[in-house]
Amino acid sequence: MSRRPAPPAAPVPEEVGWFDVNTSAGAGMARRAAAAAADRLGFDETRTTEVAIVVSEVGSNLYKHGDRGRIVIRCLRSGSRAAVELVAIDAGPGMADLVLSRRDGHSTVGTLGIGMGAIARLSSQYDAYSGLGRGTVLTVRLWSHKSDSTEPTVGGLCRPTAGEQVCGDRFVSRMHVDGPLMMVVDGLGHGPLAAAAAAAAVDAFQTTDADEPAAIVEHVHRSIRQTRGAAVGAAKLDPTHRTVRFAGVGNIAGFVAAGADRCAMASVPGIAGYHARSIRAFSYRLEPDAIVVMHSDGVTDRWSLSAYPGLVKHSALIIAATLLRDAGTRHDDACVLVAKAA
Repeated sequence: MSRRPAPPAAPVPEEVGWFDVNTSAGAGMARRAAAAAADRLGFDETRTTEVAIVVSEVGSNLYKHGDRGRIVIRCLRSGSRAAVELVAIDAGPGMADLVLSRRDGHSTVGTLGIGMGAIARLSSQYDAYSGLGRGTVLTVRLWSHKSDSTEPTVGGLCRPTAGEQVCGDRFVSRMHVDGPLMMVVDGLGHGPLAAAAAAAAVDAFQTTDADEPAAIVEHVHRSIRQTRGAAVGAAKLDPTHRTVRFAGVGNIAGFVAAGADRCAMASVPGIAGYHARSIRAFSYRLEPDAIVVMHSDGVTDRWSLSAYPGLVKHSALIIAATLLRDAGTRHDDACVLVAKAA
């Protein structure tokens, strides 16, 4: 029986920055950063203008009607293709009718007036989730040329601790013939040295041919000995056989979650790059509606998907951003990575 061809590699996000959007000035900073990113990626003038329009409309909604609104801008590269990605997060009050808000011409008072429907139309991919009293998370991806790319089944988001410009938490993923391989790394401490340790771990992941979680973690452990070390967790999903294998060193949390139920995946104590017990992977069953969630210790484990009706129907990035907003702590770097088996 022949093996399936390997899917294309997952785009690696390059973070441009997080922007607090509590005023029009914050929205303007996000718009200019996104337009500059599009220009650097080689977008033509029309597409760069569309990027600026989308970020302006989202930013206007955030500072006029949101609560503690933030926008993160990221660049994506996949082969010869490039995209600007926007993740907008606020803590309330939420939208009662996202379907209505997506109609062309429906716009909240004081915004540019193009509405969320036009934002979705200008975008290559668009998704949003809102809960009354909890706020809204919105993601927009604009490829340099209109693309019919499907939404990735793996998505993650990292945020530096308050007062830091760089994040010591990172995630990375790639596709294997059986399904996605993914890793979360938490560099020891925070700041530039933690970020350097995390970057070394990501580089080790990207340059190894290992395709099993235990082998990946072992390779990372050996590869980052010149850094201050990190906690590392790696997972491999096999949607066909409905299983996930997980291996970890340190306090990277891993869960198989479905509704109110979740199963914690096991790591061994230690610090990758310094000392670790015998690294081994464990297998877990993936039920039909289950997702895999991995996060650093900058995210509390007191979350439940049952608190978010309908969330699992949305993209992996929407799920990750929602959990980061509500479970992330402000005194540490934080990262959430989500994979959907379907």
